[in-house]
Amino acid sequence: SAVRNDLRLVVVVNGLKTANERADEAKKLLEWGFRSFEQRILFAEGQVIGSAKVFGGASGHVPLIATGLARVMLPKSGAERMIARIVYSGPVPAPVVQGQRIGSLKVWRNNTVILEMPLKAAESVGKGNMSQRAFDAVTELMVALFRAGAERL
Repeated sequence: SAVRNDLRLVVVVNGLKTANERADEAKKLLEWGFRSFEQRILFAEGQVIGSAKVFGGASGHVPLIATGLARVMLPKSGAERMIARIVYSGPVPAPVVQGQRIGSLKVWRNNTVILEMPLKAAESVGKGNMSQRAFDAVTELMVALFRAGAERL
């Protein structure tokens, strides 16, 4: 393994006859790795990444933050496609407590997941009043009916 600019690469080499051959091949692979890839920060720790829908809350949404620095290794060429999504089961029932685990951030490069990290509530959301809770209940019922109708098509 080797470290350069806070980037650690680990190489495992098999099938060569001598320790010198293994060391030379490992060195070539590490140099290629440092030349060809770089770490990119997607989101800083504590940065709001998105929001989750809240059911029956004083607010209809809760902002989400990562539990650490969201960074990925990418080719320096930048030719590969990357997609990031917030994944959670929702809507999240109120009350929501600041720091509560809500879901996760998933990042794909082409068809491979290259990062998955927990997301938590950036702030608390208390229970809404009776009319807010009733409105959310009717909205969720309508969404459920729409989905059921779409599945029959």
